[in-house]
Amino acid sequence: MSTTTKQWQMQDLGVDALQLREAPLREPGPGEVLVKVAAVSLNYRDLAMVQSGMGMKLDFPLVPGSDMAGTVVATGPGVQRFGRGQRVISTFWTQWLDGVIPPASTNGTALGGPLPGVLSQYLVLHENCLVKAPETLDPLAASTLTCAGLTAWFALVETGQLQAGQQVLVQGTGGVALWGAQIAQALGAEVVLTSASEDKLARARELGVQHTILRQPGGDWAAAVKAATGGQGVDQALELVGGANLGKTLAALKIGGRVSVIGVLEGFELSMPASLVLSVRPVIQGIGVGHRAALQRLVQAVDQHGIQPVVDAVYDFADLKAAIAHVERGAFGKVVVRVGD
Repeated sequence: MSTTTKQWQMQDLGVDALQLREAPLREPGPGEVLVKVAAVSLNYRDLAMVQSGMGMKLDFPLVPGSDMAGTVVATGPGVQRFGRGQRVISTFWTQWLDGVIPPASTNGTALGGPLPGVLSQYLVLHENCLVKAPETLDPLAASTLTCAGLTAWFALVETGQLQAGQQVLVQGTGGVALWGAQIAQALGAEVVLTSASEDKLARARELGVQHTILRQPGGDWAAAVKAATGGQGVDQALELVGGANLGKTLAALKIGGRVSVIGVLEGFELSMPASLVLSVRPVIQGIGVGHRAALQRLVQAVDQHGIQPVVDAVYDFADLKAAIAHVERGAFGKVVVRVGD
């Protein structure tokens, strides 16, 4: 077993403070496994963590990244869930395994901040922090399930109980958005997707998205969503923008529909007209990724329905800073870093 591993470390806040370093690698202890990392999928959260720390108290040096696909190469005493050679992906919350989230489970228990993350050639993790990777996906695609895939799945299926024939609003073409579109289509729902880019709308149609709407300054895209759904509005919406956009999302919703608040690109302060809340009677829920059991069910759904996540670009391990810059300027789907062979 190797005694060292190359890994990216945050020496301080800021992309310029990222350094590729050699670090000691310990043997797996009781209940732990050693994973050879093949790929790491980047999220907007990773960009925010590197730039600002997201207001958390971080211990430097810190390895960023939370979404990993790899292979178990060694196991510690008492490991029962995995053996050598098994392909795995990481969970996001290390303590939230199933059910309603325990109050303490989101307090400092996320990989990639404040806990050490996954941008390393080798990792030692507790077996509870891993699930079996999809059989139908290569590691690059499999690495996108941990946050983006599970967030969309948890919103639409685990809590939203999505049914065939329903209509789903997806805003934008980032990782969560396209995962949401693909999950909805796989389960027989119709998708309405909005974007400010004609090119990205065309690419979404190539994925089979039924209704695409161009978001223009001053335009009433919510009315266009209503028109696309026969005047009824959508059953579920993934709110990926935040700020005052929530009010527009409510205007595109069917009476009694559900909004999953996920993104805050336009601000952490959400606003909406009270008249819409009273007339639409929406269910508004916040989504913070999901638990391990839901990730396992997503893996099964991916294999069952043949879902192929959209990977916009793949960067080599040494080119992490370029990959982060791609995330910052916006991607169509996911940006992935190839770590292993």
